[in-house]
Order: sequence, then C-alpha cells, then structure tokens
Amino acid sequence: MTGDDEAADEESAASCAQHLQPVVGEQVWLLGAPVPLEAQDEMSAVDAGRSRKLQENLDRRMADQRMVRLLSEYGFAGVRYDRFAEVLARYGISVLRGWLYSGYVFRLVASRGFDLKPHERELEDLERDSDLREELATMTVARALPLFRQRALVEAGWRADGGASIATYFMGACAYEFPNEYRRHRVQQRRWHHGQIAEEISYAGSSAVRGIAEEVLGNLRVLEELRAIDDPRTRATVALTIDGYSQEEIQQLLDSASIRAIEGLLYRWRTKAKQREEGGFDA
Repeated sequence: MTGDDEAADEESAASCAQHLQPVVGEQVWLLGAPVPLEAQDEMSAVDAGRSRKLQENLDRRMADQRMVRLLSEYGFAGVRYDRFAEVLARYGISVLRGWLYSGYVFRLVASRGFDLKPHERELEDLERDSDLREELATMTVARALPLFRQRALVEAGWRADGGASIATYFMGACAYEFPNEYRRHRVQQRRWHHGQIAEEISYAGSSAVRGIAEEVLGNLRVLEELRAIDDPRTRATVALTIDGYSQEEIQQLLDSASIRAIEGLLYRWRTKAKQREEGGFDA
C-alpha cells in the first residue's frame, strides 16, 4: 500500500466515524460519555436523510440488544464473547486510527474536559507515522475493552433505548481511556529523548553510530513482530513487556484475570513466534 493509499484509508475511517450516533440521557455520564452531538456535528454538516439514519440507528440498536442478550447467557465470556470482542477491537482500532490521523480525537477529549493541548509537531507525527497511530489505537482499545465489558455489559450500563449503538458506546470507552494512554506515550517519548541525549554524551565516534544503527534495526524488528499479532490483547501485552512493564503492572493495566493469564498470552505468542522462525518465516 502506498503512502497516498494509506492516507486515503485514514481519511475514510475518520469520515465513517462522523456517523456515530451520540448517547443521550443517563448514559451520558457513563464511560465519560460516548461521542457528543456537538462533536458529531462538527465533523459533518450533512443533515439530509437524517430520518433514514435514525431508523438505521434504531435497527442497529435492536440488533445489538439481541446480541447482548445472547452474550449474557454465557456470562459475557467464552468463545462467543471472544469473537465479539475481537470484532469490536478491530473496529475501535480502525476508527481511532482515523481520529488520530485527522487530530479529531484531541477535539473530542477536550470537549469532555481532557485538553491534551497537542503540539503541532505531535500532530504532524501522528499524521505521518502509521506505526504510531497503530500503537496508540491498539493500546487504547486494549485498556478500554475490560472497562466496557464490566460497565456496559456486566453492569448493564448500555441500553438499546439510550440512543447509542454498541459500537458508539465502545468508542466512548475508548475516548475515555485515550487521554491516559497519550500521557503515557508522552512520558515514554521524554524518557527516550533523555536516553538518546545521555547515549550521545556517553559514546562517541563509530561505536556510537553502530549502537544507534543496531537500536534502529531492533525497533524495526519489534514493529514487524507486533504487526504479526492479530489478537489486540496479546499485542498490547507484548508491547508493554517490551517497554519494560512487569507482569503485575500489565495485569493491572489490562485488567487481566491473573498474572498467570498474562504468562499464558506471552507463552503462546513466543511459541508461535518460534514456530514461524523454525519454519523459515519472520515473526
């Protein structure tokens, strides 16, 4: 895919996101409130066909209600829920990538009181760097999924008569988690920048050049491995492990059932990666 094609995909995702319906009534206070009406209007000035869209939204919410009832019969767990969560995660990552590309996500969270005040350089990085958008979207979705499951499904916070589809409600959870995730990203960037300065001071000449080259190649290898992981929770677990988080910290960040569950995700990932290497494929 060319850079132009990818940019077009990002703009398409952002455009699709503008049709998400807002939550009204009591649900507006849950999960930091899904996408507000005024923010939706900012992204789209098209009012034609609104009644048709409202009917489509109603049909979608009724279908969501039937799906939630089915999932509740299995305690929002098991194979059916895993499939549902995977589809929801992929949707969330796609929409968030579009919001990050356009910068809309910052206007959205600012409307909720989380003004991150992005620097122009940060906006340029997000527009240019597809890997950065993927990382931020993936980590945000991974952290939003447990919160969404508990509050929207287990505690029945989502209702079909609340005005929002399941997808819209989930994007509200993602918008609620994004500010913390972006702050973590900023902290990591500062640490990396300080580390680079310290390395430049400590090393000189060709040895420093070789060290930087090896680090760049290592980072590219890590990005390739992360892109090969389909499951968002596994991808987030591996990314946090690479960043130096302990398994206890990862358990808390991802709201996992236990440390053993984290160990299991990492074990299965390492096993698959080893099998690919032995089979002559890159992880």
